[in-house]
Formats: sequence, C-alpha cells, structure tokens
Amino acid sequence: MPSERLSMRRIRELLRLKYENGLPGRVIATALGLSKGAVNDYLQRALAASLSWPLPEDLTDTALERRLFPGAPGAGAPARPEPNWAYVDSELRRKGVTRSLLWQEYRADHPEGFGYAWFCDRYDIWKGRVSATMRQRHGAGEKVFVDYAGDTLDVIDPASGVATAMKLFVAAMGASSLVYAEARPSEGLADWIGCHVGLFAFLGGVPAMIVCDNLKSGVTKPDRYEPAINRTYQEMARHYGTSVVPARPYKPRDKAKVEQSVLLVERWVMARLRNQCFFSLAALNGAIADLVGELNARIMRAYGASRAELFAQVDAPALKALPAEPYAFATWKRCRVAPDYHVEVEGCFYSVPYRLIREALDVRIADRTIEAFHKGERVASHARSPGRRGHITVADHMPSAHRRHAAWTPARMMAAADKIGPAAAALFEAIMTDRPHPEQGFRTCLGILALERTYGQARMEAACRRAGLIKARSVGSIRSILQTGLDRAFLDPEPEPQPPRHGNIRGRTYFH
Repeated sequence: MPSERLSMRRIRELLRLKYENGLPGRVIATALGLSKGAVNDYLQRALAASLSWPLPEDLTDTALERRLFPGAPGAGAPARPEPNWAYVDSELRRKGVTRSLLWQEYRADHPEGFGYAWFCDRYDIWKGRVSATMRQRHGAGEKVFVDYAGDTLDVIDPASGVATAMKLFVAAMGASSLVYAEARPSEGLADWIGCHVGLFAFLGGVPAMIVCDNLKSGVTKPDRYEPAINRTYQEMARHYGTSVVPARPYKPRDKAKVEQSVLLVERWVMARLRNQCFFSLAALNGAIADLVGELNARIMRAYGASRAELFAQVDAPALKALPAEPYAFATWKRCRVAPDYHVEVEGCFYSVPYRLIREALDVRIADRTIEAFHKGERVASHARSPGRRGHITVADHMPSAHRRHAAWTPARMMAAADKIGPAAAALFEAIMTDRPHPEQGFRTCLGILALERTYGQARMEAACRRAGLIKARSVGSIRSILQTGLDRAFLDPEPEPQPPRHGNIRGRTYFH
C-alpha cells in the first residue's frame, strides 16, 4: 500500500488498464509508477466494492472513494467527540486564549477525546475550509500598498555613540510589485507624509489609490466601513490627485502585496545591513536605495522579468503626472478664538477678524505660514513666528476703537499736546517720563485730550499750566481745575477793545 492514497483519476486509469486493455498487474505498475502490491490492493478493493467496468457514468469521484475506502467497521463503541471548531475559532480571538488551553478544556469535558497534535491538525484543516483566500487583481497604476516593517535599523550618533532605531517604510506597486523603502526616525505624521513624498518622486508619478494600514498617522478612527482619514494625510492625497483607502482593521490580507514586500526587504535589505554601522540617516538611506535597486532588478521566475521591467511596461504608463511642486508638510489644529481675537499655535498668538470671537476655527500650520479657516473659508494668514509667547496682530482684524488706540505712539501723543500749547506738551512729557514705560502714561494723556472737547483749547492750556505748578499728573486733577475755574487765573489777559472810529464820537481828548 503506498504511503499516499492515489487520486480517483489515477485509480480510474488503473481500472481501465486492467479491465478494458487486459494488462497484467506488472505492466500496470510500470505504467503508473506503482508497486505490484499497490496495484493488487486497489484491484482487491474494486472487487470488494463490487465495481464493474465500465464504471457508471453518474459515479462521482467522492462516491467512488467512499466505495473503495469505506473505513474500518465500528467496534460498537461510540466515536470520540470532535470539538466545536466554530467555538474554538471564536475563543482564539480573545486575548490570552491559546490552543493548548482550549484543548485542555476539551479533554476535561471529554477524557476519551483526541490528543493535542490531532486537535491542532484538525483545527488547521477546518480553518482552511472556512477561510478561503480571494485572489486579488491589480490594474496598471491602480494601487500602491504602504506599511512599516516590524524591525528597525540603527543610526549611531558619532559624538555620543548612542544608537537610535530608525523605522523602515515599505511600499509596493500592485501590478508590478515594484518595491520602495526608506528609513525614518519615527512613525509620526511628519515622517509618514515625508515617506509618501519620497515614494511619489521615486515612482515618477502617482497611483490612483494608496492602500495603507490603520496606523494613527494615517487613520484617526479605524472602521470597517467608514474610516476617518487624518486631515493632513487627506490634504496630501488631494495635492497629488490620489485617494487613500485603508485596509480593513485586522485584515492583513487586504494589503498582502506590501506584507510580502516587507518580508522581502527584511531578508534582502535589512539582513544584509545587519553588520554595518551608519552614522547618518542619509548614509543609511543611500545603502537601502542601492539594495532595493538590486531587489527590483532581480528576475522573478514566475514572470521571467524583473520588477523594474514590469513597472516600466505596466505601471509607469498608467500613473498620473506629478504636481509642479511636492507637497509641503502642514498639520491642522482646531482652535477657538479668544476674546482678544487671537488663536494660540505652539505658544504664539495670531490674530483673526474680531467678529469670529468664540468661534471654532481650523488652523493649518506649515513650516513658514499659519492659516486660519472658518467653515472652509480662509480668514487669516500670517508668517510663522520663530519665537514663543509673541503676538502677531493685523490691524484689519481689530475693532475700529482698538485700531485707534493701537495707533497712538509717544511721538503722536506729543504732537497732539503741541497743538494745545507748550504747557500741555510739558505736562504730557512729564506724565510719560514719570512712568517706567511711556505707554503706561498713554491712557492718562488720552483722558486729558478728551477734556479738550468740553473746555476748549485755551482753558486746557491754562489748566495744564496750573497743573505744572502744583505737579498734578492725573486726569482727575485736570478735570477738577477746569470744573472749579482755577484755570482762569492762568488765562492770558484779553487785550482792551479799541473804540470804533466815527465822526460823532469826540474821544477823551475833547475834554482837555
């Protein structure tokens, strides 16, 4: 008896050679590559099953196998129970549950049950029946699959000797399987976007779709049906005219192309660099690019061509053209406008129109610019401040009263005092000199200027003259001088009016 059962097709051929051609067992054994004992065993099984030649047309391979191999007759003892494989499969999905634990529970319920090796083998067979694999077909230039490798490569700081682990980004084209790899310091958003910019530059074009894993840099909310894409990632996709399609959570087969490419990169790139030391990220990426180039140039036996050749023939002509400029990285932040009509970004404050106070804005933070959007409309744009705790304010964003107040400077304040008179100018200069900073005296000076509208320029100058003598420096003191009339003693005397010249008026010389 052979170690492996023949297929029903070969058993049918054996029976045909015997009963239709009348060949002896030795010739049949030579023709089919079997031993004489194996041929005789199959013929005996056919006789025991009362099979005649030709076989009935409606006899299927399954029915033929059951008749030739009916199994050993039962000895009267009940068959050993099989586990509920659906229950085993669902329990294995729970954290900490192992096959060994489930087998022990099975044997506790059925002491006469099967052993552990049989338990594992039968579960694998059942799993293979219920978990079919769908073959995926990828059109030219349609998809690029992206992911990070699980292993890392080190870059050593030449000054301190400290090694820093670098993450390895891997991408694979769907149709040609062309591989791209790049090392980055982290899996953060900035490095994630930077890897894509490098990928599109490497490809020389843009695929229609990006299939990614559900890492936080790309997908803010994993969901089987409606995943939430990171806003910066989505903006980058719009810039290149492509779209992001995340794989389903916990479904690595959705991106099997890049999973296989990660394995290739780990074996053909990372393993070959394991004994080398790199002192800069640029040197590491240079070595990776050389080895990836060799990997893409290797001939694939199944296709008789390399990945680079297939990419040039299939994928490259179907890619979209690159935009004129590569994507400039920027992040987004949700901000609420403060009562001083500013939003805070990384410790610095930027103004927006005052009418948006208490409104929620979307702020785009780029390397050089800060942009604020309200309901999709850009309402403010600023050059990014290099420092922290600063305020950047645009005059058009301020209320009119605030603009008028902000327009006052020491020079403008002194010019307004000069229009009143020298006493007012001396008083204003004394007020601003007495304060640690001139602007601390602005409100006092503005209050004094406001009194001019009520009392006039002459009385204001006289009041300032009196205030200078008594060293008064407050708005209240000036107001009190004006209200009590103490300024009148300091008014310049008015000239005596001249009598009108007329022939009927004799004048004082007449009485002499």
